[in-house]
Amino acid sequence: MPKINITELLGDGIGPELRESVHAVAAVLPLDFNFIPFDLALENRESGDRNLFDKVIESMQQTKLALKYPTVTKTTSPNAVIRRRCDFSVILRPVISIQGIKSNFKEEVFLYIVRIATGGTYEDPGRVIGKDAAISVRIVERDPCRHAAKFAFEFARKKGLNVTSSSKHTIQKVTDGLFQSVVSEVHKDYPDIKHHVELFDALLAKIILHPENYQVVLVLNEYGDFLSDMASGLIGSIGTGASGNFSFTADDQIDIAMFDPAGGTAPDIAGRNLCNPTAILLAFGMLLDHIGRYDIGHELRLAMLASIAKGECTSDIGGKLGTREFTRVVCDRLKEKF
Repeated sequence: MPKINITELLGDGIGPELRESVHAVAAVLPLDFNFIPFDLALENRESGDRNLFDKVIESMQQTKLALKYPTVTKTTSPNAVIRRRCDFSVILRPVISIQGIKSNFKEEVFLYIVRIATGGTYEDPGRVIGKDAAISVRIVERDPCRHAAKFAFEFARKKGLNVTSSSKHTIQKVTDGLFQSVVSEVHKDYPDIKHHVELFDALLAKIILHPENYQVVLVLNEYGDFLSDMASGLIGSIGTGASGNFSFTADDQIDIAMFDPAGGTAPDIAGRNLCNPTAILLAFGMLLDHIGRYDIGHELRLAMLASIAKGECTSDIGGKLGTREFTRVVCDRLKEKF
């Protein structure tokens, strides 16, 4: 069995505990993993190897796979450095209701948010004009739009889902209009996939009213940020989200893929066996899907979901287990399958 080489980007706060959970799960799966670690904890970034990020990117270019734990941003964001250096242009963020997690929203949510990871106003820090005004330039580029659109339609085709693209193209006619025109052009290559267009403000309301109508949702940078957090609120937990980040070759094929949890470093609970590893394990499951082992990724998700549904989970989502104990429960369920 060939080794699966994964560049592993270590983090701050609860990062070491999440890593322990991933390695415990990896040990019971019928695959041979080779984790290649790089320490991106703040202390090491500030006082360690000046060529650290060069070595990280070199490893990611070789393995084409990375798993990243939460990191602190002080002066420089590791996420921003890696995204820029690897040219990540698309983020996939599943937001799916989990039985056993209490929510104020009673309908089931089953969304795959495909977000363009570059551009928008996020690329421009803005500037002050005179004493009483400030501006920020909004950037939308054709290539990231095309990458995201092809990714969304390919993903929808594999899973038998529909695609909704959303923006404010009637108001932001140049920027959002470019996005929508690229999506429409790409859709011509996927006539078997149902595609419809929604204005973003209306989309937010319609997802709350009829979430069953929306499956793969394709959006620009800021819109994806807003939508991801809103959807996470609907399912009752921001802390169970995971993401995939993708760069592309010149012929629009996925090149490097990095997977990470949506949550932060949670320094207040770090080292106390209290953190919830669900998000990092979901990220690990997404990695397994990406390398063609959906069967194993699916079993990992089933093991976690069954545990959470029975209340065998961490305290933040209504359980009484610590990080290690929850991980052990998931591992025990996996051992029954493998």
